Amino acid sequence: METKNRESRTKIKIRDLWFSYGKRSILENISLDIPAHTITSVTGPSGQGKSSFLMVLNRLWPEIDGARARGEVNIDFGDGFEDINRSGADLARIRRRVGMVFQAPDPLPMSIFQNVAFPLKLLPKTRRKISRDALFSKVASALKQAFLWEEVKDRLDDDAALLSGGQQQRLCIARALVLNPGILLLDEPTSSLDEDAVHRVEQLLLELKKDKTIILVSHYTDQVKRIADQGLVLRNRRLVGHGS
Repeated sequence: METKNRESRTKIKIRDLWFSYGKRSILENISLDIPAHTITSVTGPSGQGKSSFLMVLNRLWPEIDGARARGEVNIDFGDGFEDINRSGADLARIRRRVGMVFQAPDPLPMSIFQNVAFPLKLLPKTRRKISRDALFSKVASALKQAFLWEEVKDRLDDDAALLSGGQQQRLCIARALVLNPGILLLDEPTSSLDEDAVHRVEQLLLELKKDKTIILVSHYTDQVKRIADQGLVLRNRRLVGHGS
């Protein structure tokens, strides 16, 4: 795996992380640093906590009954490190800054344009005042970042469900990008795509890491070798591999 770090600044510091569902332990004693502007892959056998690890990084787990995390998850959002796992952390703010894309494309039942614009409409009222021109500009920028603009610019009002599987996945990435998060989490984003769509998504991630830090769960060894700067291996609830 070729190391292509543009800068060595640490973006995420995890210390003594433990995660469980009820009495079932999922992650134990995880400690590591993740550099900024890199793609970090997370691999390991099924059921070893890879998806749970991503949920810890943007605090999705409090929405699940019985889920519990302890330890420190410090993220540098540009103004110093913040422990997002502490009690009282601003969950809405964290999720604006840490985007998430799930395994199966999940376009909302609305138009292409509305899908990408939707997160902007969820911003607090004090930040929601945005002109139509500014809204269009933000949506267009996110679609361009996701390499989808040229394919949809003439049909933004079409139902997003009419897009191909690969286009839907890039649409979901655009929806995550519209808030300009510094970190992007992806859970098996190419598992249901054909070879051409996989290539497009991989090229997209390589381009995005110039401005973002990416953590990618993948089962594909070849994919990890092609695009990841460093790899994490989870097995038996613990981190058993970590390196370039």
